[in-house]
Amino acid sequence: MAVIDDILDGLMRRYQERVPDVLGIINAMIEESVIGSATQIENDHVAFRTMGVPQLGLKSLEKIFLHHGYTKMDPYNFTKKKLSAFWYSPPREDLPRIFISELRVEELSPEAQAIIRSYTDEVGVDPVDSLDLGDAVAVDAFLHRPLWRTPTWSDFQRLASESEYASWVIYNRYYLNHFTITIQNLPEGYNTVATFNEFVERRGFKLNDAGGKMKISPDKKLIQSSTVAQVIDAAFDDGHGGTEVHSISGSYVEFAQREILDEFAHLPLTEIRRCHRKEGFERDNADSIFESTYRAQTGS
Repeated sequence: MAVIDDILDGLMRRYQERVPDVLGIINAMIEESVIGSATQIENDHVAFRTMGVPQLGLKSLEKIFLHHGYTKMDPYNFTKKKLSAFWYSPPREDLPRIFISELRVEELSPEAQAIIRSYTDEVGVDPVDSLDLGDAVAVDAFLHRPLWRTPTWSDFQRLASESEYASWVIYNRYYLNHFTITIQNLPEGYNTVATFNEFVERRGFKLNDAGGKMKISPDKKLIQSSTVAQVIDAAFDDGHGGTEVHSISGSYVEFAQREILDEFAHLPLTEIRRCHRKEGFERDNADSIFESTYRAQTGS
């Protein structure tokens, strides 16, 4: 098994521990005989959120995946949310795509910038540069360790008032934001986002309805949906050497359906591979998916 497999396995293991909806949905799929085991789920992509500051951000985190054979692909600009993003194509078809976004910190108010930099400045140099990228255990530990001190509740709230993305990252750091179940390869009756959404809601999970429960690209070749983020009890610095606990948004689960490109529509379904389907991402779809962690969706 390649090092990247171990890194991704570590991400998924900790993510499942923190996001009960993951096992909840997987168990529901097994109970309804959609799959026989979790190993049959194809992971379309995983996503990370970062702060756009010189020593961190997208250009830092991407080094891990570029080192392991991923290829940097299309850029995306989310003007209103002040975000930039790229997706990364995997070196093997059985690996998930990677989607990394970053907050353009310099576009926030001076007060919000100062709050963010009071934390991120604790990281003096790019931490990935000193990481042994061939050591899966070290990379896994890095992706799950705090990069800066625990934020105060007042700082979290102030950032959330201007950018809920900023407040999510200031607390969660590089924690995996979501993984994505590939829908089109599931059995009939579950192999479209429309039918899978019905299944998910019937089993008691809440879907993100920002932009509609189904997010559909203009060419109708990429259809996505997601649960709303799990609300977690988060311990904040109380400013007096102790902690105070508040409920905030954690991570969520996404679902993606990629349709066959027109030039390959003549191929038998048994011959269809990933390369024959819609690739990449759709900006407007992603813009709505981001809101899976927003208070308007979670109620936190």
